[in-house]
Amino acid sequence: MLASDADLTAGRAALDQGAWLDAEHAFRRALAVEESPEALEGLGLAGWWLDQGDVVFDSRERAYRGYLGRGDVVSAARVATWIAWDSSAFRGEDGVANGWLQRARRLLDGQPESHEHAFLAVRAALFALADEGDAEAAEALSTDAIRVSQALGTVDYEMVGRALRGWSRVTVGRVAEGLRELDEVSAAILAGEVTDRLLIGLAGCYLIAACERVRDHGRVIQWCERIKEHSRKVGLKPLFAVCRTQYASVCMSRGAWDEAERELTNACDELAVCRPGMTTDGLARLGELRRRQGRLDEAAALFERSSAHPVASLGRAAIALDRGDATTAIELAERHLRRMPVRNRIERAPGLELLVRAHAAAGPAHRDAARTALDELRGIATDARTSPLLATASLAAGLVAFAGGEDDGARRDLEDAVDLFERSGAPYDVARARLALARVLARLGRTEAAASEVQRALDQFTTLDARVDIAAADAVKQELRSPAASTKASRGAGGLTTRELEVLRLISTGLSNQAIADRLCISEHTVHRHVANTLTKLDVSSRSAAVAHAARLGLI
Repeated sequence: MLASDADLTAGRAALDQGAWLDAEHAFRRALAVEESPEALEGLGLAGWWLDQGDVVFDSRERAYRGYLGRGDVVSAARVATWIAWDSSAFRGEDGVANGWLQRARRLLDGQPESHEHAFLAVRAALFALADEGDAEAAEALSTDAIRVSQALGTVDYEMVGRALRGWSRVTVGRVAEGLRELDEVSAAILAGEVTDRLLIGLAGCYLIAACERVRDHGRVIQWCERIKEHSRKVGLKPLFAVCRTQYASVCMSRGAWDEAERELTNACDELAVCRPGMTTDGLARLGELRRRQGRLDEAAALFERSSAHPVASLGRAAIALDRGDATTAIELAERHLRRMPVRNRIERAPGLELLVRAHAAAGPAHRDAARTALDELRGIATDARTSPLLATASLAAGLVAFAGGEDDGARRDLEDAVDLFERSGAPYDVARARLALARVLARLGRTEAAASEVQRALDQFTTLDARVDIAAADAVKQELRSPAASTKASRGAGGLTTRELEVLRLISTGLSNQAIADRLCISEHTVHRHVANTLTKLDVSSRSAAVAHAARLGLI
């Protein structure tokens, strides 16, 4: 056996054992004797595991040329598929990635079906689902990967294909069907049927992503822990870091905000070093955590850095609503939803929930628009049948009913939301639902019950240090100290938000928009929006008329 052949064999054995440095050294020894595409491909894989981006691209591009020069188009297509993935993950170059995928597809066209066909279909399915939002194309591609794998007797790619197909089906709203397929994947992994280290990690990540999308937090926690442990054992930092960002969202939902911050900060730091193209997800989720904490300027900066991410686009709309600017929130939520295909039903749910809240806050003129968005959200939640989505729909329905003066219906919907969020283990959302319920109970004259709900909400917001929500709960608590005025105001003020009332009171003191902006640490444009919304809701034409009307209602 030639020295280069012995080193190739040693390098492949080291890869099988997860000994990445040993593999790198063996392939470099082989290349010192003779440059072969096999040794270059092996070095590229070792470099991939070791986060050596320069080594990955140099080795794989040379391996691609070597295979192509030899006439081995199938091997060249395999390497081209890898380079497509690398271009996205390491550099965030999606256009380049698509070019390499097309090249791999062209090379495999007309060739007998092989593992490379399954590999290409799996990678193309992920790009279609995660980057292009085309769940139907992703389902078709993953089904093709499953078919090829079954024909070749390759369980590894079959299970990855099933994980992607399950995720695709969940995305379009076929939740029960998708989760059943994902459960099968988990069983195969636990039974040891899947042997490739990388494919085990990928299948687990896709399973986690699907469960997170329907907010099935129990499954997410189980799989995050398994994938994190798997990633630690094999030294796979990228999958470990990505898993941490997903796990952080679960921590956020369950009220473990300190843990969420640790996971997100560490994951972003790791990915910035080894896979800068994959940092967007962590930055967007960290922005959402900052928003919930009430650190709105920091959240806005993080959303700006991750602007193309759905969490960021929706986060900007949520910040506008947090600041009392319902009009801007509506515009941004609608823009977010225009980017989400109607067929991707589960993916649309968060945007619809925010759109309903924004329309409800914008006043009676937005009632029909609120109900239209609510109908779509209810349909999604009913079909999905998961407690968090049903709770979200109930909360949105309660807000719409409250804005329309349907107090008994609002009370029932919001009580259901509280119960369902509690069942889901989502304390922040429970507190939000309790605060909304307190407002309804106050308007129904049930002051004691309202005070109890607002205090429980305030306690939870304080525990979480959710500053914007603490301020909102405090405002409701203050209003409850004068029940008669609060009831009269809530009925006669056309649904003014707490911030709009605050601006109106400052207007009554003679302050200009700029002075009010300085006092409240918001922009003059935002103050202008609040004033315009207040005039519309009170059905008056001037600031002085608004002040006079508010005085008659006992608001100032």
